[in-house]
Amino acid sequence: QVQLVESGGGLVQPGGSLRLSCAASGRFISINVMAWYRQAPGKERELVALITGSGSTTYADSVRGRFTISRDNAKNMVYLQMNSLKLEDTAVYYCNANIRTIYSSQSYWGQGTQVTVSS
Repeated sequence: QVQLVESGGGLVQPGGSLRLSCAASGRFISINVMAWYRQAPGKERELVALITGSGSTTYADSVRGRFTISRDNAKNMVYLQMNSLKLEDTAVYYCNANIRTIYSSQSYWGQGTQVTVSS
């Protein structure tokens, strides 16, 4: 059974930094795209950043230049370094990965981690 587990959320002041981590575990053959999404209260879930297996990255306009996504393929992990945090970054952040098992290739989600930016 494949699982994604996030960690690293918390409360931070505006202008501060946080680093989110997400670990993939279970039986699988490979991980393709890994991504971070977020969902603020009353809003739809939105893509924050994604990284391909070869390391190509894409960012939402709202976080480009402040957030950095990276991955460690040997550890099956993806990270999101968040700097210069703003009040509007407050949301539940979800890890997502497209993972290939012997049965299929599908998208998996973590349980989410709360990030609150507040003074």
